[in-house]
Amino acid sequence: MRSALLIGASSVLLSALAPRALAIDEAHYERALTMVDRATAYLRSQQDLATGGWAVNPQGPQFPAITGLVVTGMLMSPQIGAGDPAVAGGLEFILKYAQPDGGIYDRVLASYNTSICLSALSRAKEPDAVAALGPGVAFLRSLQWSEAAGEHPEARVVQSSDPFYGGVGYGSHSRPDLSNLQYMLQALHDAGVPGDDPAFQRAVVFLQRTQMDDEINDQAYADGSSQGGFIYSTGPEEAQAGEGESKAPMIWETTDDGQRVSRLRCYGTMTYAGFKSYLYADLDRDDERVRLAYDWIRSNYTLAENPGLGTEGQYYFYMVFGKALRAWGLPMIEVVGADGSTQTRDWANDLIDQLATLQNEDGSFKSVNKRWMEDNQTLITAYALIGLQNALGRE
Repeated sequence: MRSALLIGASSVLLSALAPRALAIDEAHYERALTMVDRATAYLRSQQDLATGGWAVNPQGPQFPAITGLVVTGMLMSPQIGAGDPAVAGGLEFILKYAQPDGGIYDRVLASYNTSICLSALSRAKEPDAVAALGPGVAFLRSLQWSEAAGEHPEARVVQSSDPFYGGVGYGSHSRPDLSNLQYMLQALHDAGVPGDDPAFQRAVVFLQRTQMDDEINDQAYADGSSQGGFIYSTGPEEAQAGEGESKAPMIWETTDDGQRVSRLRCYGTMTYAGFKSYLYADLDRDDERVRLAYDWIRSNYTLAENPGLGTEGQYYFYMVFGKALRAWGLPMIEVVGADGSTQTRDWANDLIDQLATLQNEDGSFKSVNKRWMEDNQTLITAYALIGLQNALGRE
């Protein structure tokens, strides 16, 4: 089955040379523009005018990352710049949390907040924003678990044999995870750090250990697995390094000798995040690690849910889905059904159609699950806006 998928995937690459028959059409383009305008108008209405931020918590601590997501989504519109009053207020709010160590956070979740805020600042092209990029990038480098890690509580000095090597996390579980790592790599990419940079190459070690395929992953929990997608972390806590962790239910896999074994299940958000991260690290399209991830995407293609997790993290999935397939660069994807049949889909049209079913009249988006703060309409509207911008081909 794997070889058949790889052959099919190669045919999709060849199709890039053919006319883009299923590329986003005019009707979808216009629909997406309207949806972007409505989402942006809603987000403008939710800004805290006293501080310039979004989802401001009067009791603190603040999470400037949410403002960063909103500002990122807005600045992806070519007609909106750093001088836009809402954006300017958001940038001022973000920069208020710039710390002496280079990070951008308010006491907690240093990597998460800094990463997302740097992605926003990198789009601003405004002097104060640009000035914060260098210190922010240096701070994120210091958080990566490696021989070069700094002294921040979220970081550890470890060698490449450590299961957590190359990752970053938020510190709440004292270990790295793929979600925080993909945000960090997105920030470095947006700030112009090249894929051959040591931070990206160290990250590849962690990425391989969260990819469920025993040809790629050197950890015991991947022995005999051929899923090809990604899980959340190499362990649920620092003391459980090497045990692996997925947020999805376990899955049964059949080994080469016919045994059925319960294994950690790959799921949508982390697989698209891992796939995108490989691309940012300059892995070739024909690299086996990239191919296996892409084949999982082809075999589990859906926008009705976050594959493997249902409605949990669904809007985060839409955001990373759009970013990953935009980074891949092809307008179409040949998806594989359970019966082995194939169908060519225009992923951008599919994403626009799905988000259109979820947008409210006021431009916000309907909450479908409250896990991971997805009952916060500002947050999920920002996720959806970034997904739509990627469907429109905007960086």
